[in-house]
Amino acid sequence: MRTLVFSAQPYDRESFLAAPRDAAIDLHFQPARLTAETAPLAAGHEVVCAFINDDLGAEVLSRLAAGGTRLIALRSAGYNHVDLPAAQRLGLAVVRVPAYSPHAVAEHAVALIMALNRHLHRASNRTRDGDFTLHGLTGFDLVGKTVGVVGTGQIGATFARIMHGFGCTLLAHDPYPNEAVLALGARYLPLDDVLSQAQIISLHCPLTPTSHHLINAASLARLQPGAMLINTGRGALVDTPALIDALKSGQLGYLGLDVYEEEAQLFFEDRSDLPLQDDVLARLLTFPNVIITAHQAFLTREALAAIASTTLANISDWVRGTPQNLVEA
Repeated sequence: MRTLVFSAQPYDRESFLAAPRDAAIDLHFQPARLTAETAPLAAGHEVVCAFINDDLGAEVLSRLAAGGTRLIALRSAGYNHVDLPAAQRLGLAVVRVPAYSPHAVAEHAVALIMALNRHLHRASNRTRDGDFTLHGLTGFDLVGKTVGVVGTGQIGATFARIMHGFGCTLLAHDPYPNEAVLALGARYLPLDDVLSQAQIISLHCPLTPTSHHLINAASLARLQPGAMLINTGRGALVDTPALIDALKSGQLGYLGLDVYEEEAQLFFEDRSDLPLQDDVLARLLTFPNVIITAHQAFLTREALAAIASTTLANISDWVRGTPQNLVEA
């Protein structure tokens, strides 16, 4: 079963080759992102393994199917980048990794909170330059603060549990309340109430038509002045240009992003020798109270191992005619 792994980074190769797999799975790794232009590289591969920034629109899927691909194995939980009706029409099965390590993403969200609150990025740069002053580095105690958790699936619930450990008051928003989150003393409220009452808001919901630009100019205006916003979910949950005005006015006091709406053409590549063409991202990077990481929240040894093992098991199950973790239109 010839399998081509697109957007393959060195850590992907290591984790996939280390994971147990059926001898029939013949792995090949392609560092290029999957696009209409690179889709012909998959000719002769029955399985294509794709990541979150690969293009799985109708045109790409048509080219993959024409080249003999029959299975799209996503190494992610999200599948908003897949044209599922087109896949169904073309006879392409789609499988995903519904869960790997909720701790990886939840802990990264907490890391962003701590770094922003205690100005660790600024402090580190300052001491490296021999400046040991403390002005402008005052933070706040997390104990007693109100934290809003938007999306309380496995990752959101894990994040809520960590923040509860800090002694925070929890507010939550999700159409399907989680008993484990309720057990922490969280109150489920409408989104507007969560935004207006929480000092820290963390996004952990999937990207759907209803959650697209969930955070926008109107919702940012409901925040407490100086509130902190964290997004480790999907970039398009946030209307990014609206963040700039909120940061300039001080309405948004801290911003931590691990995802970005236009990240597909930027993230996972070394572009340090090139001028940054994205004006919105360039502007965000000028703010001292902003930390942006390049979609690394998932990047732990445990998560990579789980992603690789589940993906390979998905391929094996599909070959045996007992597919698991199917994504259907």
